[in-house]
Amino acid sequence: MSLAILHSRALRGLDAPVVTVEVHLANGLPYFGLVGLADTEVKEARERVRAALVNSGLAFPHDKRITVSLAPADLPKDSGRFDLPIALGILAASGQLEPARLAAHEFAGELSLGGELRPVRGALVMALALQRDGVPRRLVLPPGSAEEAARLDDGPVWRADHLLDVVAAVARAEATLPPPLPGRRAPGLRPAEPAPAVAAPPGPDLREVRGQAGARRALEVAAAGGHSLLLVGPPGTGKSMLAQRLPGLLPPPSREEALASAAVWSLAGRFDPAQWGRRVLRAPHHGASAPALVGGGSPPRPGEISLAHAGVLFLDELPEFPRAALEALREPLESGRVTISRALHQAEFPARFQLVAAMNPCPCGHHGSPLRACRCPPDRVQRYQGRLSGPLLDRIDLQVEVPAIEAVVLAGLPAGEDSATVAARVATARQRQQARQGAPNATLEGGALDRHAAPTPDAQRFLQAAAGRLGWSARGYHRVLRIARTVADLAGAPAADVAHVAEAIQYRRVLAAG
Repeated sequence: MSLAILHSRALRGLDAPVVTVEVHLANGLPYFGLVGLADTEVKEARERVRAALVNSGLAFPHDKRITVSLAPADLPKDSGRFDLPIALGILAASGQLEPARLAAHEFAGELSLGGELRPVRGALVMALALQRDGVPRRLVLPPGSAEEAARLDDGPVWRADHLLDVVAAVARAEATLPPPLPGRRAPGLRPAEPAPAVAAPPGPDLREVRGQAGARRALEVAAAGGHSLLLVGPPGTGKSMLAQRLPGLLPPPSREEALASAAVWSLAGRFDPAQWGRRVLRAPHHGASAPALVGGGSPPRPGEISLAHAGVLFLDELPEFPRAALEALREPLESGRVTISRALHQAEFPARFQLVAAMNPCPCGHHGSPLRACRCPPDRVQRYQGRLSGPLLDRIDLQVEVPAIEAVVLAGLPAGEDSATVAARVATARQRQQARQGAPNATLEGGALDRHAAPTPDAQRFLQAAAGRLGWSARGYHRVLRIARTVADLAGAPAADVAHVAEAIQYRRVLAAG
């Protein structure tokens, strides 16, 4: 048979559409061509496939006109993931393999010149797409990629270390296979197993942060309700220490959250089995651009906010970030998703991250500090704080001050509660929210906010009076409602009362814009 048809998958955001790999052999001048909107890395497969077949002891049809079509033609294809299906298609079209045995599989893998298979990015995305499509086919993937895709329990995934492993599994019964390479086991496919779980090393403990009772309490409230947090204070007051300890206070992600987070990391080619089921902490430098934060490129790739999905995004020196980068965070903070649009491509990525930001109150960092005098004139302080727009500040739930403490006083303070004790209270509050509304308080919107976060009548009147005096927007008003509901959950109260609302109001009065 001079025509072989196989299946693989491309990557388009967190989707992996099916790609049909058609290989046709014809008489004529020797030729090896690729069509179907193939990127440069895909076109280079011609040389990799040729060398891999020859060095594996298989026959390459040097005297044939080889045409490889990757359909659909208008879908961009990149990376070396199509090396394996192209090589198998040539073998099938030249009569060395049984085409019918290839139809029950989907193949992806980059080939070395010796025929070894190398990992490809997006393996878990491919497995999720295959499960979603409900197609009764098996994935055949290289080492590393196969274990990654095997995280999906009901996804049939096979591992192949070498091109000959696949050839041995799908060869004709009467075919004569080349002998095993020296030092290798007998060729064949093996069911992939997920990499074993690795014990998490102990993270930084909250007890190492001495003093700062108000900031510690705000961190606990943020963890309990999934709220965003802004820490404002002079240098050296413990803002970064507090932010780095937030992941240790959060409960483990659900399986759906873990899969979504792992899929984003898989798409970025940075999946780490040791991070499975853990809350990640991403801390990009303040020089990061808007595409680095929210994603970009062509085809679109996930940015820092998607890599921090189901985890924590820590932005230190917040006013030093480019204005465009900070403004790009506004919609994802509300929706939990980000859509990257290009002229020919559009991709949507999850971005339900918990934002923790830190900043100095002024350029010199000592505005309002009792320990050192500020050198900044008032207009310079205003310009510095004005780098954060009102709409962005309006979307940050808790805004708290982290005051400077004298070193002598700090040394005499006892250690505070450890992370395990605080995490237990956070877990109890999260369980109350899950039982009541099925989601953290920070995500409550519309009717669900009215039903589940309604305060007592006295607290309602108190909150309305405070909103009128402070000139809050409707968004700011609703954020205080959510915070008060979280404070009540930590206290085990059925509804937020005046004390809970009063505490919530204190978390909106440092740089609050509304």
